[in-house]
Amino acid sequence: MRATRRRAEIPFAAIPLLFGLQQLVEGTLWLSFSFDAPQLNVAMTYLFSMFSHVLWPMFVPFSIGLLEAVPWRRKAIWGFQGIGLLVGLYLLYMIIEFPVASVAAANIVYVSPHFYKIPVMLLYLAATCIGCFFSSIVTIRFFGVFALFLFGIAYGFFAVALFSVWCFFAAVLSSIIYIHFRFSRTWPARRLNGAI
Repeated sequence: MRATRRRAEIPFAAIPLLFGLQQLVEGTLWLSFSFDAPQLNVAMTYLFSMFSHVLWPMFVPFSIGLLEAVPWRRKAIWGFQGIGLLVGLYLLYMIIEFPVASVAAANIVYVSPHFYKIPVMLLYLAATCIGCFFSSIVTIRFFGVFALFLFGIAYGFFAVALFSVWCFFAAVLSSIIYIHFRFSRTWPARRLNGAI
């Protein structure tokens, strides 16, 4: 975040920090199983779900939209922001209306069946991954491609523990944001032409 040069870059630069906080929450959730702390378990389950279900579909398109300089690309990304708001608010309602539970196995399993409805999942992926494809910044496009690929891996091999595994993968993937701020200043030719 210290590498940002303008205020509009701060939300995108904050993504690794937010993922770090989310992983800290899940680490605390693991401890709640070990120390038989049911109230802590419930609190951390809901806090993790607020990150995984609500924050990311709203925040990712918002943060990349602020960085976009090409008008038609920015409008497309704001369209995905609208999708993210709808999905995030729907999932927030579902979290409030229907209790979310967590079960420890080899991975933590979050019992929240409303996410697994195909339309909800597709809209969620559109907001968090596909919107990145419309960015003129190559590192953001890579972020979207790899996030979608890692979702496929998590869903294919760890479907029951999808949230826990994919969020861990995405937290590691967010290191690409460091690469963006560390090296993109020296890659002016890597930004796509606005006419493309």
